[in-house]
Amino acid sequence: MDFYKPRILDHLLKRKLSGKGAVLIEGPKWCGKTTTAEQTANSILYMANPTHLDEYLNLADIDPSLLLEGTTPRLIDEWQIAPQLWDAIRFEIDHRNQEGQFILTGSAVPADSNKIQHTGTGRFAWLTMYPMSLFESGESNGKITLTALFQQPEKIAAANPLTIHDIAFLVCRGGWPRATFMDREIALDQAYDIYEAIIHSDISRVDGIQRNQERTKKLMRSYARHSGQSVPLETLRKDILNNDMDRLDSATISSYINALKKIFVIEDVESWNPNLRSKAAIRSSDTRYFVDPSLAAASLGIGPNDLLNDPKTFGFLFETLCIRDLRVYASALNGKIYHYRDSYGLECDAVLHRRDGSYGLIEIKLGGERLIEEGAKTLKKLSNTIDTTKMNEPAFLMVLTGTGSYAYRRKDGVYVVPVGCLSF
Repeated sequence: MDFYKPRILDHLLKRKLSGKGAVLIEGPKWCGKTTTAEQTANSILYMANPTHLDEYLNLADIDPSLLLEGTTPRLIDEWQIAPQLWDAIRFEIDHRNQEGQFILTGSAVPADSNKIQHTGTGRFAWLTMYPMSLFESGESNGKITLTALFQQPEKIAAANPLTIHDIAFLVCRGGWPRATFMDREIALDQAYDIYEAIIHSDISRVDGIQRNQERTKKLMRSYARHSGQSVPLETLRKDILNNDMDRLDSATISSYINALKKIFVIEDVESWNPNLRSKAAIRSSDTRYFVDPSLAAASLGIGPNDLLNDPKTFGFLFETLCIRDLRVYASALNGKIYHYRDSYGLECDAVLHRRDGSYGLIEIKLGGERLIEEGAKTLKKLSNTIDTTKMNEPAFLMVLTGTGSYAYRRKDGVYVVPVGCLSF
């Protein structure tokens, strides 16, 4: 299987290499970090190669510069196996005095940070890689771009290639690159295999702390049930305790959550803090999400048919899919995805805020005219609440949907865009 589907990160990697000595690509296992880095690298060191692992580890202790020799940019894959390479790379960058020297990939935060003496400021750039968006995997036709929406077009038009059955499948398959080449039934197995690896080894290997497998399952299941919600730690703890006879304190839950974050399994969405005309208090708690909806589906032990029979759960996991895609697209636009919720109960699923201060407000609805109308009203209400004497007005308002035949602009200016039409 030698196919490569271009990634949005391809361009970002080359741009970052033009301005820094090294670029670190982080992200979950199996999301395509190494394969993407290989497209740009001119020499490669696979640290995890079992044939040479002991030799590499010895050299990393004795003379790490030998591991860094090779045509640039040189890829150091799974560099965190020997964290001391970080300072060696920093030293090489300083003395070579050239950009674009190294690419590092890693699926976990180094366990032994004591072996790193320098932060890498000025020498390293960081990129986070996610599983594939629908545009990257080929399921979205990409005819409606966020770049264009920031220009506020008077008209948009595109046909949605995806049915509700397609969306259910894509939620459960996820954006794992190799799975996009597989037959449907085999593709659906992949997220479950990743989930099992997390439970059985990854969550413990990240920092050497042995964690209870059943407790990890319960936490991931609880996280999946609360996808897209700003629930406090105590809510998760009580949810797990319903089926956990052992004493379970908040510190233990935090330890498990932090481990899952370190291996890029979960990534919550931060709260957006705009200037408001109203006296509403902005809720600052993060919103809970997996990096890919398929991990939530695997945690719940469900498949496409289960989602079709459970619209509420389907809606939550569809939102996770959309947040994943929006994160990927935002990275290409110098932007970041946030969530908004205030003390009056006004809530917006996603805010794409760019470095230049422009932003778009996005409501996510699986489908149906009633829900689209509800989303549009929420967007208009939030837009009218923002104090535009202190900040820009939103560049666009969009209801991002799963179903619906077309992308279009409503009379009130709100864009309705199926996720199967969206790209960056």
